[in-house]
Amino acid sequence: MQMTAPNAIKQMKLYTQMERVQRALSARGMAKGALRPSDLHDLDQLHYGGIDAVEHAIDVLGLTGEDTVLDVGAGLGGPARYIAQRLGGQIEAIELQADLNALAQTLTARCGLDNHIRHTQGDVLAAPLPPNHFDAVVSWLTVLHIPNRAGLFECLKETLKPMGQMYLEDFYARQPLDEATQKTLTEEVFCAHLPHQAQYIQDLSHAGFTNIVFEDVSEAWTDFVSERLWTFQDQADAFIKVHDQATYDALAHFYSVMVTLFKGGQLGGVRIRAEAAR
Repeated sequence: MQMTAPNAIKQMKLYTQMERVQRALSARGMAKGALRPSDLHDLDQLHYGGIDAVEHAIDVLGLTGEDTVLDVGAGLGGPARYIAQRLGGQIEAIELQADLNALAQTLTARCGLDNHIRHTQGDVLAAPLPPNHFDAVVSWLTVLHIPNRAGLFECLKETLKPMGQMYLEDFYARQPLDEATQKTLTEEVFCAHLPHQAQYIQDLSHAGFTNIVFEDVSEAWTDFVSERLWTFQDQADAFIKVHDQATYDALAHFYSVMVTLFKGGQLGGVRIRAEAAR
Protein backbone atom coordinates (compact mmCIF):
# COMPACT_ATOMS: atom_id res chain seq x y z
CA MET A 1 0.00 0.00 0.00
CA GLN A 2 1.51 3.31 -1.07
CA MET A 3 0.69 6.92 -0.44
CA THR A 4 -2.63 8.47 -1.38
CA ALA A 5 -2.60 8.75 -5.17
CA PRO A 6 -1.48 12.18 -6.40
CA ASN A 7 -4.61 12.64 -8.52
CA ALA A 8 -6.70 12.09 -5.38
CA ILE A 9 -4.79 14.36 -3.02
CA LYS A 10 -4.82 17.06 -5.70
CA GLN A 11 -8.54 17.42 -4.96
CA MET A 12 -7.69 18.69 -1.47
CA LYS A 13 -8.47 22.39 -1.67
CA LEU A 14 -5.19 23.42 -0.09
CA TYR A 15 -3.43 22.02 -3.17
CA THR A 16 -5.70 23.20 -5.95
CA GLN A 17 -4.91 26.35 -7.93
CA MET A 18 -1.23 26.43 -6.97
CA GLU A 19 -0.74 29.14 -9.56
CA ARG A 20 -1.63 31.41 -6.67
CA VAL A 21 2.06 31.39 -5.69
CA GLN A 22 3.17 32.88 -8.99
CA ARG A 23 0.28 35.35 -8.93
CA ALA A 24 1.34 36.55 -5.48
CA LEU A 25 4.97 36.93 -6.57
CA SER A 26 3.93 38.82 -9.69
CA ALA A 27 1.84 41.20 -7.60
CA ARG A 28 4.96 41.92 -5.54
CA GLY A 29 7.11 42.60 -8.59
CA MET A 30 8.96 39.29 -8.10
CA ALA A 31 7.76 37.34 -11.12
CA LYS A 32 11.33 36.68 -12.22
CA GLY A 33 14.84 36.91 -10.89
CA ALA A 34 16.55 36.07 -7.64
CA LEU A 35 14.58 35.56 -4.44
CA ARG A 36 15.41 35.32 -0.77
CA PRO A 37 13.76 32.47 1.13
CA SER A 38 12.16 35.10 3.38
CA ASP A 39 10.30 36.46 0.33
CA LEU A 40 8.39 33.18 0.27
CA HIS A 41 7.67 32.46 3.93
CA ASP A 42 3.98 33.38 3.69
CA LEU A 43 3.61 31.29 0.53
CA ASP A 44 5.67 28.13 0.91
CA GLN A 45 5.15 27.06 4.53
CA LEU A 46 1.96 25.02 4.12
CA HIS A 47 2.15 23.48 7.60
CA TYR A 48 1.15 24.98 10.94
CA GLY A 49 3.37 27.53 12.66
CA GLY A 50 5.40 28.56 9.62
CA ILE A 51 9.14 29.02 10.06
CA ASP A 52 8.79 28.83 13.85
CA ALA A 53 7.86 25.15 13.45
CA VAL A 54 10.92 24.54 11.29
CA GLU A 55 13.14 26.38 13.75
CA HIS A 56 11.74 24.18 16.51
CA ALA A 57 12.68 21.06 14.56
CA ILE A 58 16.21 22.37 13.98
CA ASP A 59 16.54 23.07 17.69
CA VAL A 60 15.22 19.79 19.09
CA LEU A 61 17.15 17.71 16.57
CA GLY A 62 20.31 19.74 17.05
CA LEU A 63 20.80 19.97 13.27
CA THR A 64 24.03 21.42 11.91
CA GLY A 65 25.44 22.15 8.48
CA GLU A 66 27.18 18.77 8.58
CA ASP A 67 23.91 16.83 8.55
CA THR A 68 22.14 15.14 5.66
CA VAL A 69 18.37 15.55 5.95
CA LEU A 70 15.41 13.85 4.24
CA ASP A 71 12.26 15.99 4.02
CA VAL A 72 9.25 13.74 3.35
CA GLY A 73 6.29 15.44 1.69
CA ALA A 74 8.35 18.53 1.00
CA GLY A 75 5.54 20.46 -0.69
CA LEU A 76 6.76 23.75 -2.14
CA GLY A 77 10.11 23.28 -0.42
CA GLY A 78 9.71 25.96 2.23
CA PRO A 79 11.10 24.00 5.20
CA ALA A 80 13.97 22.61 3.11
CA ARG A 81 14.95 26.10 1.95
CA TYR A 82 14.75 27.47 5.47
CA ILE A 83 17.03 24.71 6.77
CA ALA A 84 19.44 25.14 3.87
CA GLN A 85 19.69 28.91 4.29
CA ARG A 86 19.96 28.65 8.05
CA LEU A 87 22.50 25.81 8.24
CA GLY A 88 23.69 24.68 4.83
CA GLY A 89 23.99 20.91 4.71
CA GLN A 90 22.45 18.57 2.17
CA ILE A 91 18.69 18.04 1.96
CA GLU A 92 16.73 15.50 -0.07
CA ALA A 93 13.22 16.87 -0.55
CA ILE A 94 10.73 14.29 -1.82
CA GLU A 95 7.21 15.29 -2.86
CA LEU A 96 4.41 13.19 -4.36
CA GLN A 97 2.66 15.94 -6.35
CA ALA A 98 4.47 16.74 -9.59
CA ASP A 99 3.33 20.36 -9.83
CA LEU A 100 4.38 21.18 -6.27
CA ASN A 101 7.73 19.51 -6.82
CA ALA A 102 8.36 21.40 -10.08
CA LEU A 103 7.49 24.73 -8.49
CA ALA A 104 9.66 23.88 -5.48
CA GLN A 105 12.62 23.25 -7.80
CA THR A 106 12.10 26.59 -9.51
CA LEU A 107 11.84 28.50 -6.25
CA THR A 108 14.91 26.78 -4.79
CA ALA A 109 16.94 27.69 -7.88
CA ARG A 110 15.76 31.30 -7.68
CA CYS A 111 16.91 31.37 -4.06
CA GLY A 112 20.34 30.06 -5.06
CA LEU A 113 20.00 26.98 -2.85
CA ASP A 114 19.96 24.21 -5.42
CA ASN A 115 23.49 23.20 -4.39
CA HIS A 116 22.07 22.28 -0.96
CA ILE A 117 18.67 20.81 -1.90
CA ARG A 118 17.76 18.03 -4.30
CA HIS A 119 14.07 17.91 -5.14
CA THR A 120 12.64 14.53 -6.11
CA GLN A 121 9.10 13.79 -7.27
CA GLY A 122 7.67 10.47 -6.18
CA ASP A 123 6.18 8.20 -3.56
CA VAL A 124 8.47 7.87 -0.56
CA LEU A 125 7.43 4.22 -0.16
CA ALA A 126 8.64 3.45 -3.68
CA ALA A 127 11.70 5.72 -3.73
CA PRO A 128 15.17 4.10 -3.79
CA LEU A 129 16.31 5.61 -0.51
CA PRO A 130 19.88 4.63 0.42
CA PRO A 131 20.26 2.63 3.65
CA ASN A 132 22.01 4.10 6.69
CA HIS A 133 22.40 7.42 4.89
CA PHE A 134 20.51 10.29 6.52
CA ASP A 135 21.26 11.94 9.84
CA ALA A 136 17.67 13.14 10.17
CA VAL A 137 14.21 12.79 8.66
CA VAL A 138 11.72 15.64 8.93
CA SER A 139 8.11 15.84 7.80
CA TRP A 140 5.24 18.25 8.28
CA LEU A 141 1.61 17.14 7.83
CA THR A 142 2.38 14.35 5.39
CA VAL A 143 2.18 11.06 7.31
CA LEU A 144 -1.58 11.60 7.70
CA HIS A 145 -1.97 10.92 3.96
CA ILE A 146 -0.13 7.57 4.10
CA PRO A 147 -2.31 4.60 5.14
CA ASN A 148 0.67 2.25 5.42
CA ARG A 149 2.32 3.94 8.38
CA ALA A 150 4.02 0.75 9.51
CA GLY A 151 5.69 0.34 6.11
CA LEU A 152 6.59 4.03 6.01
CA PHE A 153 8.28 3.96 9.41
CA GLU A 154 10.23 0.84 8.49
CA CYS A 155 11.40 2.56 5.30
CA LEU A 156 12.46 5.71 7.16
CA LYS A 157 14.22 3.76 9.89
CA GLU A 158 16.26 1.89 7.29
CA THR A 159 17.37 5.05 5.49
CA LEU A 160 18.49 6.69 8.75
CA LYS A 161 21.93 6.15 10.18
CA PRO A 162 22.00 4.23 13.49
CA MET A 163 20.77 6.68 16.14
CA GLY A 164 19.61 9.00 13.37
CA GLN A 165 16.66 11.17 14.36
CA MET A 166 13.17 11.69 13.01
CA TYR A 167 10.87 14.66 13.57
CA LEU A 168 7.23 14.55 12.48
CA GLU A 169 4.32 16.95 12.81
CA ASP A 170 1.10 15.09 12.14
CA PHE A 171 -2.54 14.49 12.99
CA TYR A 172 -3.77 11.76 15.30
CA ALA A 173 -7.09 10.66 16.78
CA ARG A 174 -7.25 12.48 20.08
CA GLN A 175 -10.62 10.83 20.74
CA PRO A 176 -12.51 8.08 18.88
CA LEU A 177 -13.68 9.42 15.54
CA ASP A 178 -17.39 9.52 14.89
CA GLU A 179 -18.75 8.79 11.42
CA ALA A 180 -19.12 12.46 10.44
CA THR A 181 -15.58 13.37 11.45
CA GLN A 182 -14.13 10.34 9.67
CA LYS A 183 -16.08 11.25 6.53
CA THR A 184 -14.79 14.82 6.60
CA LEU A 185 -11.19 13.72 7.16
CA THR A 186 -11.44 11.26 4.29
CA GLU A 187 -13.15 13.52 1.77
CA GLU A 188 -11.68 16.92 2.65
CA VAL A 189 -8.22 16.12 4.05
CA PHE A 190 -7.53 12.78 2.32
CA CYS A 191 -6.76 11.25 5.67
CA ALA A 192 -8.67 7.98 5.81
CA HIS A 193 -6.63 6.16 8.45
CA LEU A 194 -5.90 8.16 11.58
CA PRO A 195 -4.37 6.30 14.56
CA HIS A 196 -4.71 7.06 18.23
CA GLN A 197 -1.62 7.77 20.31
CA ALA A 198 -0.97 4.19 21.44
CA GLN A 199 -1.21 2.83 17.89
CA TYR A 200 1.09 5.55 16.57
CA ILE A 201 3.75 4.77 19.17
CA GLN A 202 3.36 1.03 18.59
CA ASP A 203 3.95 1.44 14.84
CA LEU A 204 7.09 3.47 15.50
CA SER A 205 8.40 0.96 18.04
CA HIS A 206 7.77 -2.02 15.77
CA ALA A 207 9.70 -0.27 12.98
CA GLY A 208 12.74 0.04 15.23
CA PHE A 209 12.43 3.54 16.66
CA THR A 210 13.32 4.26 20.28
CA ASN A 211 13.23 7.26 22.64
CA ILE A 212 9.85 8.25 21.20
CA VAL A 213 8.50 11.61 22.38
CA PHE A 214 4.82 12.24 21.61
CA GLU A 215 3.99 15.92 22.24
CA ASP A 216 0.34 16.90 21.92
CA VAL A 217 -0.04 20.32 20.30
CA SER A 218 -3.79 20.18 19.66
CA GLU A 219 -4.65 23.36 21.55
CA ALA A 220 -1.94 25.38 19.81
CA TRP A 221 -3.03 24.09 16.41
CA THR A 222 -6.68 24.84 17.17
CA ASP A 223 -5.66 28.42 17.88
CA PHE A 224 -3.53 28.49 14.72
CA VAL A 225 -6.26 27.31 12.33
CA SER A 226 -8.79 29.66 13.94
CA GLU A 227 -6.47 32.64 13.55
CA ARG A 228 -5.60 31.60 10.00
CA LEU A 229 -9.27 31.54 8.98
CA TRP A 230 -10.04 34.86 10.66
CA THR A 231 -7.07 36.60 9.04
CA PHE A 232 -7.86 35.12 5.62
CA GLN A 233 -11.48 36.27 5.79
CA ASP A 234 -10.40 39.71 7.01
CA GLN A 235 -8.11 40.09 4.00
CA ALA A 236 -10.58 38.68 1.47
CA ASP A 237 -10.80 41.74 -0.78
CA ALA A 238 -7.03 42.06 -1.13
CA PHE A 239 -6.65 38.35 -1.83
CA ILE A 240 -9.40 38.27 -4.47
CA LYS A 241 -7.88 41.31 -6.19
CA VAL A 242 -4.62 39.42 -6.75
CA HIS A 243 -6.17 36.01 -7.39
CA ASP A 244 -9.88 35.39 -7.99
CA GLN A 245 -13.06 34.43 -6.19
CA ALA A 246 -12.68 30.71 -6.92
CA THR A 247 -9.23 30.55 -5.36
CA TYR A 248 -10.46 32.45 -2.32
CA ASP A 249 -13.52 30.21 -1.95
CA ALA A 250 -11.45 27.03 -2.15
CA LEU A 251 -9.00 28.10 0.54
CA ALA A 252 -11.69 29.63 2.76
CA HIS A 253 -13.61 26.35 2.61
CA PHE A 254 -10.55 24.28 3.54
CA TYR A 255 -9.53 26.62 6.36
CA SER A 256 -13.07 26.52 7.74
CA VAL A 257 -13.15 22.70 7.63
CA MET A 258 -9.93 22.53 9.65
CA VAL A 259 -11.33 24.86 12.32
CA THR A 260 -14.41 22.66 12.65
CA LEU A 261 -12.33 19.50 12.90
CA PHE A 262 -9.97 20.78 15.57
CA LYS A 263 -12.69 22.46 17.60
CA GLY A 264 -14.63 19.19 17.54
CA GLY A 265 -11.98 17.73 19.84
CA GLN A 266 -11.54 14.42 18.04
CA LEU A 267 -8.74 15.52 15.73
CA GLY A 268 -5.44 16.11 17.46
CA GLY A 269 -2.07 17.51 16.47
CA VAL A 270 1.25 16.03 17.51
CA ARG A 271 4.98 16.62 17.33
CA ILE A 272 6.93 13.36 17.40
CA ARG A 273 10.65 12.85 17.92
CA ALA A 274 12.27 9.42 17.72
CA GLU A 275 15.63 7.77 17.16
CA ALA A 276 16.53 4.88 14.89
CA ALA A 277 17.78 2.01 17.01
CA ARG A 278 21.41 0.92 16.63
